Amino acid sequence: MNKNWIPIALSGLALTGCFSEEAKEVEAVAEPLKVTAADKIYYGGDILTMSGDKPEYAEAVATLGEKIIYVGSKDGAMEHKFGKTQLVDLKGKTMLPGFVDPHSHVYGVGLQAMVANVLPSPDGEADNVAKIIETLKNAENNNTQRLFIEKTGWILGFGYDDAQLDYYPTKADLDKVSTDKPVLIIHTSGHLSVANSKALELAGITSESEDPKGGIIRRMENSQEPNGVLEENAHFAMLFNLNKLIDSELQDRMLEASQGMYAKYGYTTAQEGRATSEGYEAMKRASKNDKLMIDLVAYADMVSSSDFMDSEYNTPEYTNHFRIGGVKLNFDGSPQGKTAWLSQPYFHPPHGQDKDYAGYPTFEDQQAYDYVETAFKNEWQVLTHANGDAAIEQFINAVTKANEKLGKQDRRPVLIHGQTMRQDQVDRLAAQGIFPSLFPMHTFYWGDWHVDSVLGHPRADFISPTQAVRKAGLKFSTHHDAPVALPSSFRVLDATVNRTTRTDKVLGADQRVDTYTALQAMTIWPAYQHFEESYKGSIEVGKNADLIILDNNPMKIEPKALKDLNVEETISRGQSVYQRQ
Repeated sequence: MNKNWIPIALSGLALTGCFSEEAKEVEAVAEPLKVTAADKIYYGGDILTMSGDKPEYAEAVATLGEKIIYVGSKDGAMEHKFGKTQLVDLKGKTMLPGFVDPHSHVYGVGLQAMVANVLPSPDGEADNVAKIIETLKNAENNNTQRLFIEKTGWILGFGYDDAQLDYYPTKADLDKVSTDKPVLIIHTSGHLSVANSKALELAGITSESEDPKGGIIRRMENSQEPNGVLEENAHFAMLFNLNKLIDSELQDRMLEASQGMYAKYGYTTAQEGRATSEGYEAMKRASKNDKLMIDLVAYADMVSSSDFMDSEYNTPEYTNHFRIGGVKLNFDGSPQGKTAWLSQPYFHPPHGQDKDYAGYPTFEDQQAYDYVETAFKNEWQVLTHANGDAAIEQFINAVTKANEKLGKQDRRPVLIHGQTMRQDQVDRLAAQGIFPSLFPMHTFYWGDWHVDSVLGHPRADFISPTQAVRKAGLKFSTHHDAPVALPSSFRVLDATVNRTTRTDKVLGADQRVDTYTALQAMTIWPAYQHFEESYKGSIEVGKNADLIILDNNPMKIEPKALKDLNVEETISRGQSVYQRQ
């Protein structure tokens, strides 16, 4: 409790001392302040509160500790100014509430920061296979990447994107990097990888290996010999084993690096959207050691890691910036990787598949239904990755069955991605209480690929249908799914408003939304998604002092300039955690 006191002398004290025969000792009375003294008062710029259905501005904001104590006029804010109050003149810059990340993998972003960057432009330089090989060969010349190699014994790269490459890499390409060390590159979607011969040998993957359920080991043409490409559960098995080699020092460095990335882009809440036991232990350790500077909310991989759902961190409130929010399920794969489960065939099927290929599910229907019902019974919020419309249908059906059996409550099950959602499915989300977290950033990174290879028109035009969802009366959130791409808030904002591809074509013009709606999908609506709307997502008295300062007001610039915005400062619970240099 803040205890600022003003000593008040009794009136007439001096006179009493003059006219009485005996001076009497009188104690000064201390009364509490009628207003609370602020730590900081911000003013002098546009303060967009995000507290209403339409844009609302305040002249000033006052904060004390972790909380906002005043929002309103500058004169009103100055009533909270006392001796040590810091006055912060925004100098024409713009303040918003901190961005709330509705879906990504903060632990994976840390891994990405520790290994070779094989992303294509604009986020990397690996625009062809030769450049991937060169980048991996140079990994040992980078201090951070060399530490990872020394500790794990693996050369790892993250972010290859066959949609931007000259051809699909195989083990033969990665054998050019090393035949002694295992080499692995992870697809930008996070759902596929390519392993060299040594990595396949260590994993026991041979010509006699069968495809795991919900996954594929790609083969050499006219042969059973693996070509190094692993899809879905074949890939995840390799990755989960590699994760076990990452020691606590690497984990701590990963979380430090990833938090810095999120703060740079204005996120004051980040999500770990598929937490393994290793990731959970790392985040718990960081919380206990006061190493977290922004809030991290984790969703346990329900299939492999639901054992820590009985943790003391599984609460609605954060403990030293960390809590468990629920569980995560994966019902299919990646559309750009052509493993998402569609109801109709891919426009151009991947190599080795026939014209009727439409991807594949992770679970049989009954398994999917059982997992969702179990989550509901345990009162776990469930996030479900479903990209293809067949997987989305499976999720809607699973929620419908669980609601019919257990009764409808405010559980807020979340559809993650929903890339190829159909209009009839949009109409059924609200009826089942499903919250959509969409991925319109796909329109930039893979929009041309969706048109030319994955879906074709008109399916490609309807990916991440934000306008259709809004017209159905639904709130929604928008995400970057980092490390699929960098955790760039302004790429998310730009894609939601403009839906332009790499070649500057508009994909699905009728699914664009206005800038304010797009900002709601990054602030107050994802706070609602996480059951955190009472203390996050808008600038209001009593909410967390999670604030960001931008160089321009997104409401007052041309939509095409949104991607060029910059965060000047990020403030998490009243503490500055990032300042632009």
